[in-house]
Amino acid sequence: MSSHQPWYHGNITRSMAEDLLSKEAKDGSFLLRDSESIQGAYALCVLYQNCVYTYRILPNEEKKLSVQASEGVPIRFFSVVSDLVEAYYKENMGLVTHLQYPVQKEEEPEEEPEAVSVPPLPPRNVPGNESRESHGDSGRAIEPSRPSFLDSYHQRLQLIDMSHLSEEHQKAIQDYFCSAVTLDADQVQNGNPTLPNLKKLVMTICKSLNSEISRTLPVLETVQKLVDQPQSPGGGRLRGQLSVDSSQSVAFRLEQITKLIYSIEDKTKNAVFESVGYDGGQRKSLIPPVTFEVKLDSLGISNKMLLKVDVEGGKVYFKKSKDGPEDKYFVHNKILQLVKSQKMQTKLVIVVETEKEKTQRKEFVFNDTKKREGFCQLLQQMKNKHSGKPEPDMISVFVGTWNMGNANPPHNMSSWFQSKGQGKTRDDTANHIPHDIYVIGTQEDPLGEKEWIDTVRSTLRGITNISFKQVATQTLWNIRIVVLAKPEHENRISHVFSDSVKTGIANALGNKGAVGVSFMLNGTSFGFVNSHLTSGSEKKFRRNQNYISILRFLNLGDKKVNPFDITHRFTHLFWLGDLNYRVDLPPGEAENIVTKIKQQQYQELLSRDQLNIEKGSGNIFLDYEEEEITFPPTYRFERETRERYAYTKAKATGTKYNLPSWCDRVLRKSYPMVHVACHSYGCTTDIMTSDHSPVFATFDVGVTSQFVSKNDPTKDSQGAIKFMNCVATLMTKSKTKFFIEYHSSCLEKFVKGPDGENQDCREGFIKVRFGTQVELTPIIADPEYLLDQHILISIKSTDSDESYGETCVALRSAEIAYTEFDVILTHHGERTGTLTGGIQLRTSEGKQTEKLYDFIKVGDDSGASKCKSGDNSNKSSMVLPTDISNPSYMGVGFKGSSVSSRGGASGHGAKDGGSGNMSPKKTGYDHSVCSPTGKTSSPVSEDGQPAEMFDNPLYGLMGKARCGKDQEISRKDHLSPSEIFAFPKPPDLDSDRVPPVPTPRNRSFTCSEKPQNPSSTSSSSSSSSLQPQSFTKKPVVPSRSEGGMIMSGKPPLPMKNRQDPQPQPQPKPRDYRDSSELPCKIRLPTRPGQPLPKDGHHETPQPPKTGRPLK
Repeated sequence: MSSHQPWYHGNITRSMAEDLLSKEAKDGSFLLRDSESIQGAYALCVLYQNCVYTYRILPNEEKKLSVQASEGVPIRFFSVVSDLVEAYYKENMGLVTHLQYPVQKEEEPEEEPEAVSVPPLPPRNVPGNESRESHGDSGRAIEPSRPSFLDSYHQRLQLIDMSHLSEEHQKAIQDYFCSAVTLDADQVQNGNPTLPNLKKLVMTICKSLNSEISRTLPVLETVQKLVDQPQSPGGGRLRGQLSVDSSQSVAFRLEQITKLIYSIEDKTKNAVFESVGYDGGQRKSLIPPVTFEVKLDSLGISNKMLLKVDVEGGKVYFKKSKDGPEDKYFVHNKILQLVKSQKMQTKLVIVVETEKEKTQRKEFVFNDTKKREGFCQLLQQMKNKHSGKPEPDMISVFVGTWNMGNANPPHNMSSWFQSKGQGKTRDDTANHIPHDIYVIGTQEDPLGEKEWIDTVRSTLRGITNISFKQVATQTLWNIRIVVLAKPEHENRISHVFSDSVKTGIANALGNKGAVGVSFMLNGTSFGFVNSHLTSGSEKKFRRNQNYISILRFLNLGDKKVNPFDITHRFTHLFWLGDLNYRVDLPPGEAENIVTKIKQQQYQELLSRDQLNIEKGSGNIFLDYEEEEITFPPTYRFERETRERYAYTKAKATGTKYNLPSWCDRVLRKSYPMVHVACHSYGCTTDIMTSDHSPVFATFDVGVTSQFVSKNDPTKDSQGAIKFMNCVATLMTKSKTKFFIEYHSSCLEKFVKGPDGENQDCREGFIKVRFGTQVELTPIIADPEYLLDQHILISIKSTDSDESYGETCVALRSAEIAYTEFDVILTHHGERTGTLTGGIQLRTSEGKQTEKLYDFIKVGDDSGASKCKSGDNSNKSSMVLPTDISNPSYMGVGFKGSSVSSRGGASGHGAKDGGSGNMSPKKTGYDHSVCSPTGKTSSPVSEDGQPAEMFDNPLYGLMGKARCGKDQEISRKDHLSPSEIFAFPKPPDLDSDRVPPVPTPRNRSFTCSEKPQNPSSTSSSSSSSSLQPQSFTKKPVVPSRSEGGMIMSGKPPLPMKNRQDPQPQPQPKPRDYRDSSELPCKIRLPTRPGQPLPKDGHHETPQPPKTGRPLK
């Protein structure tokens, strides 16, 4: 396609095409753009009666083009697009109206070169007749340039001292650069770009080297055969042929020698390591015991203690003094949970199992928050190490970005990889904990690829004593990304892809752009993008365009999900790099900015941060997450110091200001209801070779394993995923029909739904109802597998098969029952509408296992005496940076179920109806949720009071309320349970329901409560104002323990009071050790001023329950 055609707009987006046509506002206005769905095809967009109609132009096998117009109109074929467009200026050609007014392409402002001197690029995609003209022009243009071309070499030859060279070499060099170079120029002009005379010069200069290579290569090949495995004789024969073939270039033969030497070194090293039982340091990577000084809170008395963590031994010792005995300790499997105080950042509750199979809570206060975090990370590492699981369900990921400023790195970079410096950093006690994956992005990197990788691996080996494996690397000019992994993950990683996109001048130069890597780790997909965007404070809109270009054209991940860009292709996507967004203040504020930085007053500056402003406006990074920034701007420092910012730069055009800014960032986006927790986000202070400081971020990330069902396939019931009542509201002026496509790894292939019905076409919007229920059949129906899956949804048009919006829905949302959803649609990084509907899930019978990431929780240690009913009204909206499970992916919102039968619409019975400590009463997304399995950190109960019980997520100890002083103690020592997943609750919760408190009982069971009086339903409506107003009221779905006591039709409603003081007989409780269906009681925040129930704490304790012993 010739780019000078006024109506051809290249690869602009569909929404941009609609905007251009709307501005023209004349029937018959048209433009041509590249198709988004089919490579090599075009889309003809025509405006008629304020609606945009799109027609696909497809090539056939003979490269002839035709328009997919109305039925009944004969198909015409054209050799070139210009002829096709000319033909459709005529009426009655099958279009809604004939073409009349071509919409001109908007001229983009030329981007100034950024200190990069580059030669003009040759024309691309030039048609035949223009090609001949351009060659003729280039031939005429090159003649006058030759004298200056040769003169420059003459001048250089005169300036260079060649007296130390042999006469033969001097003559060869002079002959080439004085005359023979023009012969090579003629060869290039005639279509031969091999530069034969330059090759002749190199062969002459390297004659001795070439003969030395011929002597050296066979010797190296002999050594290679000795260290080679016996089963690979073919490789030796191939290399023998290479050594004989001396006609190859010197560079090629040198490369062969280099590869041989590296291969010999690696194989010999591996053989020697294996002979002495050394595996590259992996077994020697021991985490030494670490001791923490803490204060033990017991009955209001504070005593100093020492906690010694032995990760390798799997024990935590409780010592009264440094030299005290180590006879009191708890083994890893007796440490049930860690609960971090939400109000007191140094306080931690350790829940342990005593010898009598009871739980005990121990409260400790650490010296500072970092010490507490270090302790938690060490115990999490201990749990992971000794879990006995064959495959991990959580890994640790290090993400680092650094603009190296075209300078070699310092010898010591360990602080970067140990997350040391300013901001949210790791404690020294966590130094020896290695991450599973290291992702390192660099910009303006002066090193060669291998040199940089060797430098990074050597640094990591010095820190962790592990030889990390290279997963992938991708380089674009000086932009590079490197991904390394622990050796143990080598066989878990598959489907590795890498790609790059140029966004420099005219999107042709690679001085700006992005590189990316994607892969699968067992059943979880990861994507990493390292980008270097346009610089300059005034060029934020150009940076926005860079982002959209990268989003559209970076080709990573599963190619089967073609309608989706990289924001939807991965379970976890991390975007890092020198994004170059600046603090948007005038240059005169430079000194004030520096003063605020010294005073660590970052928030006012961050409010003027261009990335935050553009992201908040929905222009870029829609629904990406970034950890709170608590470190100073990372650009622009004076080199070799971090004390001064060099914010002025003298240029020929005047003084240029580069105000201190947070140019270097790490953002992330994950599917809904998956586990992501950020543990550090900051910058180093001791790496000063560049004007940028390196930035680090570390995450704990939930992963899934390649699933193999343990159920009998002949007896295993078939699962089903049902979508119903879907309504899409699309931001478009297109006049077309739409359908939904469903994609997922749990489906054999994508499923296309029936066409929807267009109901409401307002200005710029169209409402489409998909009334037909769509049932999807998953490949595996086991809930252990299915509840971790996600469905990608694309709304596509019937005329062009292009996507008008994409989104993602988690199947875990429908675990309990039929669930309604309300999600945002996006396309190419822009919001394009909304989609509402319902999802219903049917799974086979199966158990779910506990997740390791549920070991650490966030609670609250406020006592009941200190808490009023109105104090907790905002608890559920608290966001803790250390515990994030991505509850608001794409603005997702969910509504409760109207299904009330046992097991609801989930397809499995009440006893298997939940994952983790899920309750049918749980609803709205609590932003303090830290895991997809339903554990939350909300410290409020259903009546808004502080939690008075401890829901052990592994063994489920619960009892009934007691009165008296024990009640107050339990309030003080309460541990808030976790909410299962963030779907809004039906507003029928009884706000007066009394929470239970612990009583002595055997572990592993949840209590079954006596059905309450239905008369209490009237009072339960008072809590409806706590719920989103759009949610409808629905009956309560029975809990698992109640399921065996009631009819499946109508569950009993909660009773406000218990009049009978006698304990009621209970059904056999469920053992939660064999699954992750954990008991939970969730409380909603009360409205300010809502009184506490008068009779809320006058229940009789239940007798202890017994069950089968722990295996």
